[in-house]
Amino acid sequence: MILHEVRVHSSRENLPREEQLAWKIASVAADRVSVTPAVEEMIINRIIDNAAVAIAAVNRRPPTTARAMALAHPRRGGAKLFGVPGARGVSPEWAAWANGVAVRELDMHDTFLAAEYSHPGDNIPPILAVAQTTGRSGADLVRGIATGYEIQIDLARAISLHAHKIDHIAHLCPAQAAGIGTLLRLPAPIIYQAVQQAVHVSCTTRQSRKGEISSWKAFAPAHAGKLAIEAIDRAMRGEGSPSPIYEGEDSVIAWLLDGPDARYQVPLPAPGEAKRAILDSFTKEHSAEYQAQALIDLAFRMREEIPDLAEVERIVIHTSHHTHAVIGTGANDPQKMDPKASRETLDHSIMYIFAVALEDGTWHHVKSYTSRRASRPSTVALWHKIETREDPEWTRRYHAADPKEKAFGGRVEVFLRDGRVIEDEMAVANAHPLGARPFAREDYVRKFRTLTEGIIAPAAAARFLSAAEALPGLEAGQLDRLNIALPTGKLAEGKPGLF
Repeated sequence: MILHEVRVHSSRENLPREEQLAWKIASVAADRVSVTPAVEEMIINRIIDNAAVAIAAVNRRPPTTARAMALAHPRRGGAKLFGVPGARGVSPEWAAWANGVAVRELDMHDTFLAAEYSHPGDNIPPILAVAQTTGRSGADLVRGIATGYEIQIDLARAISLHAHKIDHIAHLCPAQAAGIGTLLRLPAPIIYQAVQQAVHVSCTTRQSRKGEISSWKAFAPAHAGKLAIEAIDRAMRGEGSPSPIYEGEDSVIAWLLDGPDARYQVPLPAPGEAKRAILDSFTKEHSAEYQAQALIDLAFRMREEIPDLAEVERIVIHTSHHTHAVIGTGANDPQKMDPKASRETLDHSIMYIFAVALEDGTWHHVKSYTSRRASRPSTVALWHKIETREDPEWTRRYHAADPKEKAFGGRVEVFLRDGRVIEDEMAVANAHPLGARPFAREDYVRKFRTLTEGIIAPAAAARFLSAAEALPGLEAGQLDRLNIALPTGKLAEGKPGLF
């Protein structure tokens, strides 16, 4: 890996494009390096993972709305939509929109956390949509996805967006554009322009994840995918974009991030170096914000030590700044304590999540979030006894460069009415690569079968899994095999709109 210093330059300096971060990203995307077997294996796992959570969410309102919008843009030989028979294709940017919403809706696919957080599996829907539309092979798709993961994760390692209340899709969109560039074997100058456009149009605020969180949380990464495809299309037609998009004196770093004096060290693969960043990401076993994963597992363990939850006086979760400030009481969001809050808000409330996990000893992507479940008097009482506190050591571990030190959990103190204190801690979730039960292929397949049971026919599930596991050998034009259709009459229809 090469560390590239990125800073603001005045217009008078006329920074050469070869020294710009967008060009360096484009150069990585245009580098036709082989994909390692371990990366190829993980890409297959994440395609299975994405499909699992998308089908589980396919008839929820946001995916149904997005699908209805996409179906209004049919295209012969176009991209396929989760749940829809393969004979119906749509324009690729609309497939990225619909499938991206379905993948993100349950907040249960993969994650990477560093200076910025990310869900790099969001790269897959737009890259797959373009691959299906253009008749690419499984090997082409694998290469494109490897690039998307690499760029988003490398940007997330170095540049914080949330610190400046910018939503994380500002790293996702250029990564998606780069991944599509790799898929299509485009030259660096075209990818460069697409990356710049992608950055420019995807800078949005974090209000999408603040207060009463709406369904836009699921739509935001899908919107990025749509924008990335449009950026590639425009660049392929010979159009330029705002430049330099990162380093310009009136651009992103200068005005939206750390300002004119900022210095970032962005790691990117050297020429000829394989793209391995996907191996540093991790999936979710539970449908909740990633920082909740270890704490859910910890609640399962601690409930065995608590004789009676009614005897709990208060609970303190000592954790990282990010967990405390985003999903904890440090967010200062009263909605996070409200039984009438939206599902999107509840899955960003570690107080609610920890209370339910303590009571139930299980976690379910639907049952754990119902209005009836959230309103249970015993749950509300326990929920309101929980607070989070930032612990500098957990913050340090959250940002640690050493994977063995990096942690996303916390230490929990349960104070009982009789004066006893029950204490335990967990650094990483059981499913994490360094956890008690790291996810492997059989776990991804089990997750897929569990989440899709009763929604798709067993034969459809078997066909998809067979195609996914054979991905690197699928020939040009065979990527439609990754489509999963629901039985006739089982797919919800969305409300009418403009399209």
